[in-house]
Amino acid sequence: MPNEANDIEFTAGRLRESVLTLRQDIGRVVVGQRETVDALLCALLAGGHVLLEGVPGLGKTLLVKVLGRLLDLSVARVQFTPDLMPADILGSQVLTEGPNGPSLTFRRGPIFHELVLADEINRANPRTQAALLEAMAERQVSLGDVTHTLGPPFFVMATENPIDMEGTYPLPEAQADRFMLKLTVDAPDRETLLSILDVDSETRLPSLRAVVSKADLLMFQRHVREIPAATGVKEMLVDLVLSTRPENLPADLRAFVTLGVSPRGAQALLAAARARAACEGRLQVSREDIKAMALPALRHRLLTTFAARVEGVRADAILARLL
Repeated sequence: MPNEANDIEFTAGRLRESVLTLRQDIGRVVVGQRETVDALLCALLAGGHVLLEGVPGLGKTLLVKVLGRLLDLSVARVQFTPDLMPADILGSQVLTEGPNGPSLTFRRGPIFHELVLADEINRANPRTQAALLEAMAERQVSLGDVTHTLGPPFFVMATENPIDMEGTYPLPEAQADRFMLKLTVDAPDRETLLSILDVDSETRLPSLRAVVSKADLLMFQRHVREIPAATGVKEMLVDLVLSTRPENLPADLRAFVTLGVSPRGAQALLAAARARAACEGRLQVSREDIKAMALPALRHRLLTTFAARVEGVRADAILARLL
């Protein structure tokens, strides 16, 4: 009979092999974006959600479709617009005629899919944004006296367009905090762009087959949650989070930060670091995992001042300095 240690090592090996296969198959359709793909897989394995910032046309929607096929998950895409209402996402009560007369039935919205793309979330009004983020945080939808559970698995990837701000409603920092990671997608370089021209995604996408079952994904998520972190690694993480508070910043940075990283940010960073360790086939979190996941886990949780925006001092630069 295999013991518990062997079971853990077996699961770790399967997770590592699955990640390598996912990277390879995603790369057949989505060219470049290796760091984005790796971070997405970390968030998925850690059970968190992702906020993706990038200009249109970089393949964000395609990436979600590919993930859905490779993980055998149901996919929904919601295009956010100013007139989008909470019921368009969550669902609503519909009056239907039955054999016993009219009755109310619940028609589920796209949030009940397992993989949800919230495209251009900053175009929706604050009420609709809040409804989505509440469902993400609570993993449930409550309508009337009935509560409907979401997932597992349940993964939301929201996108923001940073260049066209007219008629948009930027996410408040307290709501952006609901996302485990915030990723920035840059335009491809010359070599990557040439490779993109040789890929016909419409032809390759249908050929993809699931490589990780839903049961395996849930097993991998449980494995990630149980990966230990040494006391010294946790102390490093805590010191980094505490150093983002204005009173603890170097004197030349204090004018640029209004609020430091919250305890939820510390939890998100540790969860992401655990997932990164698992993706690398390791059974313990390292200091390098903390450093690698610090920017995506903390950049949207560091509240900068107006002076920082005027002088072009971004949260990434402040965090890099603290690291």
